[in-house]
Amino acid sequence: MIGPNELMIILLLVLILFGGSKLPELARNLGRASGEFKKAQREAEIELIEFERKLREGKFRSEDEKRRKLEEIAKTLKIDPTGLSDDELLQRIKDALPKEKAEP
Repeated sequence: MIGPNELMIILLLVLILFGGSKLPELARNLGRASGEFKKAQREAEIELIEFERKLREGKFRSEDEKRRKLEEIAKTLKIDPTGLSDDELLQRIKDALPKEKAEP
């Protein structure tokens, strides 16, 4: 956790690096980026819940379809699926989502 002293140092460095006139634009861009990340995270969470539901109901036609869907969700969360088993990939996806919402 960042304390008040560390926060003041960070803010001072940002002010020195970007100048006072760029701070509002920088804050807006940071807010947009944060919003986009949260939106992608929510979408991935919904996809994961739907994936798990289909998995329980046996609605996947093939293992390839299952793997393809897992990789799509992983890429949304910027997780590299290369070399990971389905179970490992599913666990990494769950770890990337907020803990209180990851469980269906």
